[in-house]
Amino acid sequence: MPPGSRAPDRPGLRVAVVGAGIGGLTAALALAARGHAVTLAERRTGFSEVGAGLQLSPNASRVLIDLGLGPALRRAGTEPSGVTIRSLRQGRSIGAVRLGAAMRERFGAPYLVIHRADLQTILLDAVRSRPGIRLLVGRSAAGLEESETGISLALEGGNGRAETLAADLVVAADGVRSALRARLDRRPLRPVGEAAWRAMVPRHAVPAALRGEETGLWLGRGRHVVHYPIAGGERVNIVAVLPQPGDDGDWGAPGDPARLRAAFTDAAPDLAALLALPESWLVWSLVDRRAAAPMARRRLALLGDAAHPVLPFLAQGAALAIEDAAVLAACLSDAADVPSALARYAAARAARVRAIQGQARRNGRIYHAGGLAAAARDAVMARLGPDRMTERYAWLYGWRPA
Repeated sequence: MPPGSRAPDRPGLRVAVVGAGIGGLTAALALAARGHAVTLAERRTGFSEVGAGLQLSPNASRVLIDLGLGPALRRAGTEPSGVTIRSLRQGRSIGAVRLGAAMRERFGAPYLVIHRADLQTILLDAVRSRPGIRLLVGRSAAGLEESETGISLALEGGNGRAETLAADLVVAADGVRSALRARLDRRPLRPVGEAAWRAMVPRHAVPAALRGEETGLWLGRGRHVVHYPIAGGERVNIVAVLPQPGDDGDWGAPGDPARLRAAFTDAAPDLAALLALPESWLVWSLVDRRAAAPMARRRLALLGDAAHPVLPFLAQGAALAIEDAAVLAACLSDAADVPSALARYAAARAARVRAIQGQARRNGRIYHAGGLAAAARDAVMARLGPDRMTERYAWLYGWRPA
Protein backbone atom coordinates (compact mmCIF):
# COMPACT_ATOMS: atom_id res chain seq x y z
CA MET A 1 0.00 0.00 0.00
CA PRO A 2 1.58 3.35 -1.09
CA PRO A 3 2.36 6.13 1.40
CA GLY A 4 -0.65 8.28 2.22
CA SER A 5 -3.07 5.40 1.79
CA ARG A 6 -5.01 3.47 4.35
CA ALA A 7 -7.28 0.45 4.49
CA PRO A 8 -10.90 1.57 4.08
CA ASP A 9 -13.33 1.10 6.95
CA ARG A 10 -16.07 0.18 4.49
CA PRO A 11 -16.19 -0.99 0.85
CA GLY A 12 -14.84 1.67 -1.48
CA LEU A 13 -16.85 3.83 -3.81
CA ARG A 14 -17.03 3.53 -7.59
CA VAL A 15 -15.51 6.73 -8.98
CA ALA A 16 -15.42 7.82 -12.63
CA VAL A 17 -12.77 10.45 -13.38
CA VAL A 18 -13.02 12.30 -16.70
CA GLY A 19 -9.67 13.58 -17.95
CA ALA A 20 -6.18 12.10 -17.52
CA GLY A 21 -4.23 15.31 -17.16
CA ILE A 22 -2.17 16.13 -14.07
CA GLY A 23 -5.26 16.65 -11.90
CA GLY A 24 -7.17 13.61 -13.09
CA LEU A 25 -4.19 11.27 -12.74
CA THR A 26 -3.43 12.56 -9.24
CA ALA A 27 -7.08 12.20 -8.26
CA ALA A 28 -7.13 8.61 -9.49
CA LEU A 29 -4.05 7.77 -7.41
CA ALA A 30 -5.30 9.56 -4.29
CA LEU A 31 -8.74 7.96 -4.49
CA ALA A 32 -7.37 4.49 -5.16
CA ALA A 33 -5.06 4.90 -2.16
CA ARG A 34 -8.19 5.39 -0.04
CA GLY A 35 -9.65 2.11 -1.24
CA HIS A 36 -11.97 3.36 -3.99
CA ALA A 37 -12.38 1.72 -7.41
CA VAL A 38 -11.50 4.30 -10.08
CA THR A 39 -12.24 4.34 -13.80
CA LEU A 40 -10.25 7.06 -15.56
CA ALA A 41 -11.55 8.11 -18.98
CA GLU A 42 -9.43 10.19 -21.37
CA ARG A 43 -10.49 11.47 -24.79
CA ARG A 44 -6.94 11.31 -26.21
CA THR A 45 -5.31 8.06 -27.26
CA GLY A 46 -1.78 9.38 -26.67
CA PHE A 47 -0.25 11.38 -23.84
CA SER A 48 2.50 13.46 -25.43
CA GLU A 49 3.02 16.90 -23.86
CA VAL A 50 5.47 19.03 -25.80
CA GLY A 51 7.00 22.42 -25.18
CA ALA A 52 5.73 22.83 -21.64
CA GLY A 53 7.40 22.84 -18.26
CA LEU A 54 5.64 23.39 -14.98
CA GLN A 55 6.49 24.33 -11.43
CA LEU A 56 5.64 22.18 -8.41
CA SER A 57 5.73 24.34 -5.30
CA PRO A 58 5.79 22.64 -1.85
CA ASN A 59 1.99 22.67 -1.52
CA ALA A 60 1.86 20.35 -4.57
CA SER A 61 5.10 18.37 -4.30
CA ARG A 62 4.24 17.17 -0.77
CA VAL A 63 0.99 15.63 -2.08
CA LEU A 64 2.84 13.70 -4.79
CA ILE A 65 5.56 12.64 -2.36
CA ASP A 66 2.88 11.34 0.04
CA LEU A 67 1.56 9.23 -2.86
CA GLY A 68 4.94 7.52 -3.11
CA LEU A 69 6.26 9.48 -6.11
CA GLY A 70 9.16 11.24 -4.38
CA PRO A 71 12.03 9.18 -5.88
CA ALA A 72 10.67 9.54 -9.43
CA LEU A 73 10.17 13.28 -8.96
CA ARG A 74 13.74 13.71 -7.73
CA ARG A 75 15.06 11.88 -10.80
CA ALA A 76 13.01 13.84 -13.34
CA GLY A 77 12.71 17.25 -11.69
CA THR A 78 15.13 20.07 -10.99
CA GLU A 79 15.25 22.07 -7.78
CA PRO A 80 16.10 25.70 -8.65
CA SER A 81 18.17 27.59 -6.11
CA GLY A 82 16.01 30.68 -6.48
CA VAL A 83 14.32 33.14 -8.82
CA THR A 84 16.37 35.99 -10.26
CA ILE A 85 14.12 38.90 -11.30
CA ARG A 86 15.44 41.27 -13.95
CA SER A 87 14.33 44.22 -16.04
CA LEU A 88 13.29 42.96 -19.46
CA ARG A 89 14.82 45.94 -21.25
CA GLN A 90 17.86 46.89 -19.18
CA GLY A 91 18.76 43.45 -17.84
CA ARG A 92 19.49 44.92 -14.39
CA SER A 93 18.59 42.96 -11.29
CA ILE A 94 15.29 43.91 -9.65
CA GLY A 95 15.04 41.32 -6.90
CA ALA A 96 15.18 37.63 -6.04
CA VAL A 97 13.22 34.84 -4.35
CA ARG A 98 14.88 32.16 -2.24
CA LEU A 99 14.07 28.56 -3.24
CA GLY A 100 16.20 25.41 -3.00
CA ALA A 101 17.14 24.20 0.48
CA ALA A 102 15.42 27.20 2.06
CA MET A 103 12.08 26.02 0.67
CA ARG A 104 12.53 22.49 1.99
CA GLU A 105 13.54 23.74 5.42
CA ARG A 106 10.74 26.30 5.65
CA PHE A 107 7.86 24.31 4.16
CA GLY A 108 8.93 20.67 4.49
CA ALA A 109 8.82 19.85 0.78
CA PRO A 110 10.82 20.87 -2.30
CA TYR A 111 10.08 23.45 -4.96
CA LEU A 112 10.60 21.58 -8.24
CA VAL A 113 10.48 22.41 -11.93
CA ILE A 114 9.75 19.57 -14.33
CA HIS A 115 8.74 18.91 -17.92
CA ARG A 116 4.99 18.30 -18.04
CA ALA A 117 5.55 15.16 -20.12
CA ASP A 118 7.92 13.79 -17.47
CA LEU A 119 5.39 14.41 -14.68
CA GLN A 120 2.61 12.87 -16.73
CA THR A 121 4.76 9.80 -17.38
CA ILE A 122 5.44 9.43 -13.64
CA LEU A 123 1.73 9.68 -12.86
CA LEU A 124 0.71 7.34 -15.71
CA ASP A 125 3.22 4.71 -14.65
CA ALA A 126 1.82 4.86 -11.12
CA VAL A 127 -1.78 4.67 -12.37
CA ARG A 128 -1.03 1.65 -14.54
CA SER A 129 0.61 -0.12 -11.61
CA ARG A 130 -2.39 0.24 -9.28
CA PRO A 131 -4.91 -2.60 -9.52
CA GLY A 132 -7.74 -0.34 -8.30
CA ILE A 133 -7.57 1.95 -11.36
CA ARG A 134 -8.90 1.21 -14.85
CA LEU A 135 -7.73 3.52 -17.65
CA LEU A 136 -9.91 4.02 -20.73
CA VAL A 137 -8.48 6.08 -23.61
CA GLY A 138 -10.18 7.47 -26.70
CA ARG A 139 -13.40 8.18 -24.75
CA SER A 140 -15.16 11.54 -24.37
CA ALA A 141 -17.85 12.44 -21.85
CA ALA A 142 -21.22 12.63 -23.58
CA GLY A 143 -23.65 13.07 -20.68
CA LEU A 144 -24.64 12.34 -17.10
CA GLU A 145 -27.73 10.91 -15.47
CA GLU A 146 -28.08 11.06 -11.69
CA SER A 147 -30.31 9.16 -9.32
CA GLU A 148 -30.64 9.05 -5.55
CA THR A 149 -28.24 6.15 -5.33
CA GLY A 150 -25.73 6.71 -8.14
CA ILE A 151 -24.74 8.42 -11.35
CA SER A 152 -24.27 7.18 -14.92
CA LEU A 153 -21.60 8.63 -17.20
CA ALA A 154 -22.14 8.27 -20.94
CA LEU A 155 -18.94 7.94 -22.98
CA GLU A 156 -18.35 8.08 -26.73
CA GLY A 157 -15.37 6.56 -28.52
CA GLY A 158 -13.71 7.90 -31.62
CA ASN A 159 -15.44 5.25 -33.69
CA GLY A 160 -18.87 6.41 -32.45
CA ARG A 161 -19.19 3.51 -30.03
CA ALA A 162 -21.11 4.47 -26.89
CA GLU A 163 -20.80 3.01 -23.42
CA THR A 164 -22.10 3.86 -19.96
CA LEU A 165 -20.26 3.77 -16.66
CA ALA A 166 -22.26 3.29 -13.46
CA ALA A 167 -20.60 5.07 -10.52
CA ASP A 168 -21.22 6.57 -7.11
CA LEU A 169 -19.72 9.89 -8.25
CA VAL A 170 -18.09 11.53 -11.27
CA VAL A 171 -15.04 13.79 -11.11
CA ALA A 172 -14.69 16.21 -14.04
CA ALA A 173 -10.97 16.89 -14.50
CA ASP A 174 -11.27 17.57 -18.22
CA GLY A 175 -9.60 20.95 -18.41
CA VAL A 176 -10.49 24.56 -18.96
CA ARG A 177 -12.94 23.67 -21.75
CA SER A 178 -14.65 21.00 -19.66
CA ALA A 179 -17.59 19.21 -21.22
CA LEU A 180 -19.20 18.73 -17.80
CA ARG A 181 -18.69 22.06 -16.02
CA ALA A 182 -21.92 23.50 -17.44
CA ARG A 183 -23.84 21.10 -15.20
CA LEU A 184 -22.76 23.28 -12.25
CA ASP A 185 -21.73 26.66 -13.66
CA ARG A 186 -22.38 28.18 -17.09
CA ARG A 187 -20.23 31.29 -16.89
CA PRO A 188 -18.17 31.55 -20.09
CA LEU A 189 -14.42 31.75 -20.45
CA ARG A 190 -13.07 35.29 -20.74
CA PRO A 191 -10.08 36.00 -23.02
CA VAL A 192 -7.59 38.27 -21.26
CA GLY A 193 -5.86 39.58 -24.40
CA GLU A 194 -2.56 37.78 -23.82
CA ALA A 195 -0.92 34.54 -24.91
CA ALA A 196 1.81 32.32 -23.50
CA TRP A 197 4.47 31.26 -26.01
CA ARG A 198 6.36 28.14 -24.92
CA ALA A 199 9.53 26.50 -26.19
CA MET A 200 12.46 24.37 -25.05
CA VAL A 201 16.12 24.65 -26.02
CA PRO A 202 19.29 22.71 -25.15
CA ARG A 203 20.86 24.15 -22.04
CA HIS A 204 24.34 24.25 -23.55
CA ALA A 205 23.08 26.66 -26.24
CA VAL A 206 21.74 29.19 -23.72
CA PRO A 207 23.80 32.35 -23.04
CA ALA A 208 26.36 31.56 -20.34
CA ALA A 209 24.89 34.08 -17.89
CA LEU A 210 21.53 32.23 -17.99
CA ARG A 211 22.73 28.63 -17.62
CA GLY A 212 22.52 28.50 -13.83
CA GLU A 213 20.16 26.45 -11.69
CA GLU A 214 17.95 29.42 -10.86
CA THR A 215 14.69 30.43 -12.52
CA GLY A 216 14.87 33.63 -14.53
CA LEU A 217 11.98 36.13 -14.50
CA TRP A 218 12.17 39.19 -16.77
CA LEU A 219 9.56 41.92 -16.26
CA GLY A 220 8.53 44.58 -18.79
CA ARG A 221 5.57 46.75 -19.73
CA GLY A 222 2.86 44.44 -21.04
CA ARG A 223 5.21 41.42 -21.29
CA HIS A 224 7.32 39.03 -19.26
CA VAL A 225 9.53 35.99 -19.78
CA VAL A 226 10.24 33.02 -17.49
CA HIS A 227 12.89 30.34 -18.04
CA TYR A 228 14.25 27.43 -16.00
CA PRO A 229 16.15 24.16 -16.56
CA ILE A 230 14.13 20.94 -16.91
CA ALA A 231 14.66 17.38 -18.18
CA GLY A 232 17.31 16.68 -15.56
CA GLY A 233 18.97 20.00 -16.36
CA GLU A 234 19.55 19.12 -20.01
CA ARG A 235 17.07 21.60 -21.48
CA VAL A 236 15.71 25.03 -20.65
CA ASN A 237 11.98 25.74 -20.69
CA ILE A 238 11.02 29.22 -21.90
CA VAL A 239 7.63 30.92 -21.48
CA ALA A 240 7.03 34.36 -22.96
CA VAL A 241 3.73 36.12 -22.23
CA LEU A 242 2.77 38.96 -24.55
CA PRO A 243 -0.34 40.74 -25.82
CA GLN A 244 -2.60 38.81 -28.17
CA PRO A 245 -6.25 39.75 -28.71
CA GLY A 246 -9.03 37.19 -28.47
CA ASP A 247 -9.01 33.45 -27.87
CA ASP A 248 -8.77 31.27 -30.95
CA GLY A 249 -9.40 28.14 -28.89
CA ASP A 250 -6.51 26.38 -30.64
CA TRP A 251 -4.24 25.76 -27.67
CA GLY A 252 -0.72 24.64 -28.43
CA ALA A 253 -0.86 25.94 -32.01
CA PRO A 254 2.49 26.70 -33.69
CA GLY A 255 3.68 30.30 -33.37
CA ASP A 256 5.88 32.22 -35.80
CA PRO A 257 9.34 32.75 -34.23
CA ALA A 258 9.70 36.03 -36.15
CA ARG A 259 6.57 37.39 -34.50
CA LEU A 260 7.87 36.46 -31.07
CA ARG A 261 11.24 38.09 -31.70
CA ALA A 262 9.55 41.23 -33.03
CA ALA A 263 7.72 41.60 -29.72
CA PHE A 264 11.07 41.69 -27.87
CA THR A 265 13.30 43.80 -30.09
CA ASP A 266 14.07 46.02 -27.10
CA ALA A 267 15.02 43.11 -24.81
CA ALA A 268 18.34 43.03 -22.94
CA PRO A 269 21.09 41.26 -24.94
CA ASP A 270 21.12 37.98 -22.98
CA LEU A 271 17.35 37.70 -23.08
CA ALA A 272 17.22 38.57 -26.79
CA ALA A 273 19.81 35.86 -27.47
CA LEU A 274 17.75 33.32 -25.50
CA LEU A 275 14.54 34.17 -27.36
CA ALA A 276 16.33 33.86 -30.71
CA LEU A 277 17.23 30.21 -30.05
CA PRO A 278 13.91 28.32 -30.49
CA GLU A 279 13.09 27.30 -34.04
CA SER A 280 9.47 26.65 -33.07
CA TRP A 281 7.03 27.90 -30.44
CA LEU A 282 3.66 26.66 -29.23
CA VAL A 283 1.06 29.29 -28.29
CA TRP A 284 -1.68 29.18 -25.65
CA SER A 285 -4.25 31.99 -25.52
CA LEU A 286 -4.83 32.99 -21.90
CA VAL A 287 -8.39 32.80 -20.61
CA ASP A 288 -9.92 33.44 -17.22
CA ARG A 289 -13.08 32.41 -15.40
CA ARG A 290 -14.06 32.62 -11.76
CA ALA A 291 -14.16 29.38 -9.81
CA ALA A 292 -17.34 27.38 -10.27
CA ALA A 293 -19.87 28.06 -7.56
CA PRO A 294 -20.14 25.45 -6.23
CA MET A 295 -17.26 23.17 -7.33
CA ALA A 296 -19.41 20.11 -6.57
CA ARG A 297 -23.08 19.24 -6.24
CA ARG A 298 -24.75 15.95 -5.43
CA ARG A 299 -22.61 13.33 -7.25
CA LEU A 300 -20.54 15.52 -9.60
CA ALA A 301 -17.29 17.25 -8.59
CA LEU A 302 -15.11 19.58 -10.66
CA LEU A 303 -11.35 19.53 -10.29
CA GLY A 304 -8.43 21.60 -11.61
CA ASP A 305 -8.95 23.87 -14.60
CA ALA A 306 -12.47 22.50 -15.08
CA ALA A 307 -13.31 24.10 -11.73
CA HIS A 308 -11.02 27.14 -11.63
CA PRO A 309 -8.70 28.20 -14.46
CA VAL A 310 -5.68 30.04 -13.05
CA LEU A 311 -3.66 32.62 -14.98
CA PRO A 312 0.04 31.64 -15.13
CA PHE A 313 1.38 34.59 -13.09
CA LEU A 314 1.61 32.55 -9.88
CA ALA A 315 2.64 29.17 -11.37
CA GLN A 316 -0.21 27.40 -9.55
CA GLY A 317 -2.34 25.78 -12.26
CA ALA A 318 -1.02 22.24 -11.82
CA ALA A 319 -0.48 22.75 -8.08
CA LEU A 320 -4.12 23.68 -7.48
CA ALA A 321 -5.33 20.61 -9.38
CA ILE A 322 -3.05 18.43 -7.24
CA GLU A 323 -4.39 20.09 -4.09
CA ASP A 324 -7.97 19.48 -5.26
CA ALA A 325 -7.21 15.78 -5.71
CA ALA A 326 -5.83 15.44 -2.19
CA VAL A 327 -8.76 17.25 -0.57
CA LEU A 328 -11.35 15.32 -2.59
CA ALA A 329 -9.81 12.00 -1.55
CA ALA A 330 -9.71 13.08 2.09
CA CYS A 331 -13.37 14.15 2.04
CA LEU A 332 -14.35 10.78 0.58
CA SER A 333 -12.21 8.71 2.95
CA ASP A 334 -15.12 7.68 5.17
CA ALA A 335 -17.99 8.76 2.97
CA ALA A 336 -21.18 6.78 3.10
CA ASP A 337 -23.06 9.92 2.00
CA VAL A 338 -21.48 11.07 -1.27
CA PRO A 339 -23.43 14.34 -1.68
CA SER A 340 -22.41 15.45 1.82
CA ALA A 341 -18.77 14.53 1.18
CA LEU A 342 -18.73 16.50 -2.07
CA ALA A 343 -20.34 19.46 -0.33
CA ARG A 344 -17.46 19.37 2.18
CA TYR A 345 -14.98 19.27 -0.69
CA ALA A 346 -16.54 22.30 -2.36
CA ALA A 347 -16.61 24.24 0.91
CA ALA A 348 -13.01 23.32 1.74
CA ARG A 349 -11.68 24.58 -1.62
CA ALA A 350 -13.77 27.69 -2.28
CA ALA A 351 -11.87 30.37 -0.37
CA ARG A 352 -8.41 29.09 -1.27
CA VAL A 353 -8.99 28.81 -5.01
CA ARG A 354 -10.54 32.29 -5.09
CA ALA A 355 -7.53 33.69 -3.21
CA ILE A 356 -5.06 32.05 -5.61
CA GLN A 357 -6.97 33.13 -8.69
CA GLY A 358 -7.06 36.69 -7.34
CA GLN A 359 -3.34 36.73 -6.53
CA ALA A 360 -2.50 35.43 -10.00
CA ARG A 361 -4.50 38.27 -11.55
CA ARG A 362 -2.75 40.82 -9.33
CA ASN A 363 0.65 39.38 -10.21
CA GLY A 364 -0.17 39.80 -13.89
CA ARG A 365 -0.77 43.51 -13.36
CA ILE A 366 2.40 43.81 -11.28
CA TYR A 367 4.58 41.90 -13.75
CA HIS A 368 3.38 43.96 -16.72
CA ALA A 369 3.38 47.37 -15.08
CA GLY A 370 5.16 50.34 -16.64
CA GLY A 371 6.23 53.84 -15.61
CA LEU A 372 5.83 54.84 -11.98
CA ALA A 373 4.02 51.61 -11.09
CA ALA A 374 6.99 49.58 -12.35
CA ALA A 375 9.43 51.77 -10.43
CA ALA A 376 7.43 51.26 -7.23
CA ARG A 377 7.30 47.50 -7.84
CA ASP A 378 11.08 47.35 -8.34
CA ALA A 379 11.72 49.34 -5.17
CA VAL A 380 9.51 47.05 -3.09
CA MET A 381 11.17 43.89 -4.43
CA ALA A 382 14.64 45.26 -3.75
CA ARG A 383 13.71 46.33 -0.23
CA LEU A 384 12.16 42.97 0.69
CA GLY A 385 15.13 40.83 -0.34
CA PRO A 386 15.10 37.10 -1.27
CA ASP A 387 13.94 35.68 2.09
CA ARG A 388 11.08 38.10 2.63
CA MET A 389 10.00 37.69 -1.01
CA THR A 390 9.64 33.97 -0.28
CA GLU A 391 7.85 34.57 3.01
CA ARG A 392 5.18 36.67 1.27
CA TYR A 393 3.83 33.37 -0.10
CA ALA A 394 4.02 31.31 3.07
CA TRP A 395 0.20 31.14 3.03
CA LEU A 396 0.46 29.47 -0.39
CA TYR A 397 3.45 27.14 -0.08
CA GLY A 398 2.76 26.07 3.50
CA TRP A 399 -0.63 24.50 2.69
CA ARG A 400 -1.17 20.90 3.75
CA PRO A 401 -4.19 18.68 3.11
CA ALA A 402 -6.27 18.20 6.23
